[in-house]
Amino acid sequence: LFRTHPSCGVVARRVPRPSRRSASMSSQSMPGWVSFTTSGVGGIFGWIFVHPVNTLGVRMNLASAQNPGVKLNFLSFAQSTVKENGFGTLYSGIGAGIWRQVFYASSRYGLFQIFRDTMAKYREVDFASRLFCATAAGGCAAYISCPCEVSLVRMSNDANLPVADRRNYKSVMDCGTRIAREEGIAAFWRGSTPFVTRACLVGATQVATYDQFKTIYSGFGVKGNLNVVCSSFTAGLVYSIITMPFESAKNRMASQKPDPVTGELLYKGTIQTIQTVAGREGAATLYNGFLPYFMRCGGHTVLMFFMVEKLQGMYKASMK
Repeated sequence: LFRTHPSCGVVARRVPRPSRRSASMSSQSMPGWVSFTTSGVGGIFGWIFVHPVNTLGVRMNLASAQNPGVKLNFLSFAQSTVKENGFGTLYSGIGAGIWRQVFYASSRYGLFQIFRDTMAKYREVDFASRLFCATAAGGCAAYISCPCEVSLVRMSNDANLPVADRRNYKSVMDCGTRIAREEGIAAFWRGSTPFVTRACLVGATQVATYDQFKTIYSGFGVKGNLNVVCSSFTAGLVYSIITMPFESAKNRMASQKPDPVTGELLYKGTIQTIQTVAGREGAATLYNGFLPYFMRCGGHTVLMFFMVEKLQGMYKASMK
């Protein structure tokens, strides 16, 4: 640690370089409650804007199941939906959507930061570690928020069903109460497997691609807020492509009714649902409603990340 310069005899102290592990730990000083709160608020903020697009995506995806072989155009579908039911119906299920963000968005990013910071105490947090933490956090958050997800799917699509098949939920509380009373608590987790699988994939693909695209765009001179927007939107495209089949499976499993004769459900598992749909209607059917799904994923990712970074930046500034 010490050495003498041969010409002047001055003793210089060699300062050890900080390890990457300690640097990683020192940069992670965000309290858990701040991570959960800012993530939840950011998720709600983004969802308010993209909920109509999500409603159209769910209805378009399920409409393809009711009309096999029919090609649906997003703009035409949106126009006919608004004309027949009114623009206000696009906000059907907004309560369930907000409650979903309260549980899902806050848990997903809050748990990710907690998992990452805990791991940093024992080892260097590298790319693989972040990937693992994001995947685990996404799966846990999805399982927690399954009741809100089932309520969201049903309320979003109810107005698009034939009058005889509508459940006519009055509110998110009415929806949840009726599902529990009429179908049992287990019905809330009927589509949990594709939802959790999709959430794990989103955690893996979104975190990995978001960090990578930030580096790529920085290399092209894109900095600051524009870098966040471009990186998150591109990451949204990547994970939308990968997770769309699981989204389709989740929608069908969550909205299905038992066969009136046998009492059995057509869709029983994630892979079985994807295989059944692909075999009967073609693999491309799993991507019906992709445009609104991508608009929802990309748009929500941009708005959420932007808000979370602003809120956490404000908290850090207030602590100085």
